[in-house]
Amino acid sequence: MSTVERDLGLVAEDANKSATAESSIPTFTHSEAMSTARDMLAGLIMNDPLLRDLDPHVTLEEVNSMIALEYGQAMVINVRRADNEVIPVVVTQKARVIDLKHAIKRHFTLRQIRAGRSTHLSWRHIWKRYWLNFNGEKLMDDNRKLKSHGMRNRDSVTFVKRLQEH
Repeated sequence: MSTVERDLGLVAEDANKSATAESSIPTFTHSEAMSTARDMLAGLIMNDPLLRDLDPHVTLEEVNSMIALEYGQAMVINVRRADNEVIPVVVTQKARVIDLKHAIKRHFTLRQIRAGRSTHLSWRHIWKRYWLNFNGEKLMDDNRKLKSHGMRNRDSVTFVKRLQEH
């Protein structure tokens, strides 16, 4: 047997060994792999003291918001509904009124998805019918910064019905 033949024989043996090793590795479908990864991530989140408050099926945006909050780059604005339910919403320190509205929309959308509800909310309709109100002041200008309204971390805003304009 020549050196080349021996080398080829070794290559063939290595190929057989790797084929045997590959057959012992479990295979998953995409959905099974995603489910396993989600479960592992949920376990990690539940054991982390900073992330423990998050939902087990957290989005990347929620994780980034919590990290920004820990570093003081974000603030929590409590949104008080008509039924007195308080919803904490995270926005950046430089957020504008429109950013707060988008954060409220994201919060409610995620909440409905996690509850298994498929009810569609028309946010265009909601913003036409209601103002956000902070300390008696209607947040009318979407481009105005929350800080210019005097908002700080843990402040509350409420929904106030708009009056019909004739």
